Amino acid sequence: MDSQENQQSINQPQPHPTHSFNFKLKSSVFYVSSILILVLAVSFSFTTTNFLKTQHLKYTFSLHPTLFQTLLEFIHPSKKTIQTQEPEPISLPLNCVLWMAPFLSGGGYSSEGWSYILALYEQNRTRSFRMAIEQHGDLESFEFWEGLPKYMKDLAIELYHTKCNMKETIVICHSEPGAWNPPLFETLPCPPTAYENFKSVIGRTMFETDRVSLEHVKRCNKMDYVWVPTEFHVSTFIESGVDPSKVVKIVQPIDVKFFDPVEYEPLNLASIGKLVMGKTTRNSRFVFMSIFKWEYRKGWDVLLKSYLEEYTAADRVTLYLLTNPYHSDKDFSNKIVEFVQKAGIEKPATGWASVYVIDTHVAQSDLPRIYKAADAFVLPSRGEGWGRPIVEAMAMSLPVIATNWSGPTEYLTEENSYPLIVDGMSEVMEGPFKGHLWAEPSVTKLRVLMRHVMDNVDEAKAKGRRAREDMITKFAPEIVADIVIKHVQNIFKKMD
Repeated sequence: MDSQENQQSINQPQPHPTHSFNFKLKSSVFYVSSILILVLAVSFSFTTTNFLKTQHLKYTFSLHPTLFQTLLEFIHPSKKTIQTQEPEPISLPLNCVLWMAPFLSGGGYSSEGWSYILALYEQNRTRSFRMAIEQHGDLESFEFWEGLPKYMKDLAIELYHTKCNMKETIVICHSEPGAWNPPLFETLPCPPTAYENFKSVIGRTMFETDRVSLEHVKRCNKMDYVWVPTEFHVSTFIESGVDPSKVVKIVQPIDVKFFDPVEYEPLNLASIGKLVMGKTTRNSRFVFMSIFKWEYRKGWDVLLKSYLEEYTAADRVTLYLLTNPYHSDKDFSNKIVEFVQKAGIEKPATGWASVYVIDTHVAQSDLPRIYKAADAFVLPSRGEGWGRPIVEAMAMSLPVIATNWSGPTEYLTEENSYPLIVDGMSEVMEGPFKGHLWAEPSVTKLRVLMRHVMDNVDEAKAKGRRAREDMITKFAPEIVADIVIKHVQNIFKKMD
């Protein structure tokens, strides 16, 4: 999970309190907008369909008004207002939870937001409160939306069209604090209007370092509550100056039904991976998988150094890196080769152990098949808010090697995984959290653990099975949903 988002400050206009949470267009307007976009696209000779797709997505699921929306509003006003006078039907509860998160981005907060929404919708059977969602935080990704299962798309549209009365609504701002009202970068502010207009406002966030910055502490203290995922965060937030009475631990759910190894066949990784080092391995003895965005925090340098120094081509082992850019280009092959050269890692006499990079978009529906194709998952990151790929791998019964610091300490144990010790702490040298501290995972210990997992397959599989059991008993959607529902109901009772 990542909290380091855009930090550029802008003058963000604030919505009028009488404006709707949901800037929606009627079905007839969709057709008009599509024609207008098509005409303009042709007029300006656009050569890609991505523009049209993205614009269509914005119309389908977005609160950000575009030029087309402004034009259509002038031609065909359709803006709805919050219900402030007309009573709601008796069959529907007045109380509402508006969950604002980057549902369309495909990043860490997006994944976590979806996990909560899916869990709550299923578990809130009595409908003691209605649910609504809004896109907030990261930019929309059409590829991510396109790769979602149909049931998730249908649910998103349904909840996006839910109407709420501000005075009966709890708003959950699920993002890094820089996106909260007033935002430090261009995004829909959360809450959408003044904090006091709502029954309660909750911030859901986390950090990957040893502290919370002063600016973000101030923003946390503006919230009625701050939900964090682990005991690690409870401690670091309070020690950084966040009001202890506001900090509440709410663990993250993992969809153990979706990430169920018995439901999937493995994906052919070689068909989508790019060979960077070593030779093509059709019959690998062992496959390591790592999933992360390409940034220093994720410890890809530690992983490559440990792997290339421990293994050679003679071991018939393969490492797959499923990654994507983070404030950088996609030239991962050259980045890896340059790192190996600068690190002075000598090529073994029998040749390099194979390293593949998967940098193409993998649909959410295919993600379990990625895990299914691996024998073990490894992520020696320097800090995690939660560690979404780690728990996904554990739910898929994979033996996991991960750094035993920050978020993962909430669920890593000697019984269900291979916790990686750290050599010490190091200072963050750049970015918005410069000067903070995070962990330096042990290269030597990682080599030992990777070799041990490969040489002790039965033990590793047993830990993988225990990992899935722990995910089911501690972090299954229904368990976490019950925790969230109780907190929400208590807030409604307290405020009433």
